[in-house]
Amino acid sequence: MRTHKILNYIGLLALSISLFSCGGGDDDDGGNSSQTSNSNEAPSVIQTNQVLFPTPNLLCIDNNIAFDWEDATSPDGGLVSYRILIARDRDLTMVEEIRTVTSSNVTIALEIGTAFYWNITSISSQGVQSDPSETLAFFTMGEGAVNNVPFTAAIVSPLDNATGVAIDAAGMTSLTWDGADTDTSDTLSYELLFGTTNPPASFQTDLTVETVNVPTTAATTYFWSVNTTDNSGATSVGRVFQFTTN
Repeated sequence: MRTHKILNYIGLLALSISLFSCGGGDDDDGGNSSQTSNSNEAPSVIQTNQVLFPTPNLLCIDNNIAFDWEDATSPDGGLVSYRILIARDRDLTMVEEIRTVTSSNVTIALEIGTAFYWNITSISSQGVQSDPSETLAFFTMGEGAVNNVPFTAAIVSPLDNATGVAIDAAGMTSLTWDGADTDTSDTLSYELLFGTTNPPASFQTDLTVETVNVPTTAATTYFWSVNTTDNSGATSVGRVFQFTTN
């Protein structure tokens, strides 16, 4: 009889341990669920101040470009890979090279005497992608080059295809862009093309400012572009952007 009670006690103890273990399993599953959630998050976006080389608007004397940037961080704690896209235009449509690498640096040989535009996308170990970095520019020096064509202007506002763009009390909208040239001693001037037709007509020339107020009316689509010229006469032609007013 005593032996039977002892066996019953051992059986109850084993059942309690089993139930406790299942409870622990639920906690572990909860942790795994959290990890699964994190694995669906994208790594951090590479910021411009994290780019070590080539820095923005750099004139590279060697066409073997040693791209280098700081590591991105990933919520799942896994390894991050990177896709680097290099093109001959700021819109990244004339693609020169796309390469995926597992480290935050890579050397790529490119044509000399050419302006290139590029960005980086971070990719988690689960394949989740971040937003691309800001598009940056650099120029590979040509043999015997004494002057380089300026970069195409980077549009700041309004963004391409923007809608609901504001008109001020005077019936004007501000157009803003950024110009750059590897020849830092050059003085840049701009031609602004603007209007309701595509391509737009020349609106103002010999501009030395990078913000211009233009007359606009409500609920109207406008087209604009900016051509950049240095003081040696070298000109880069910007593409056409559009926006619609509020």
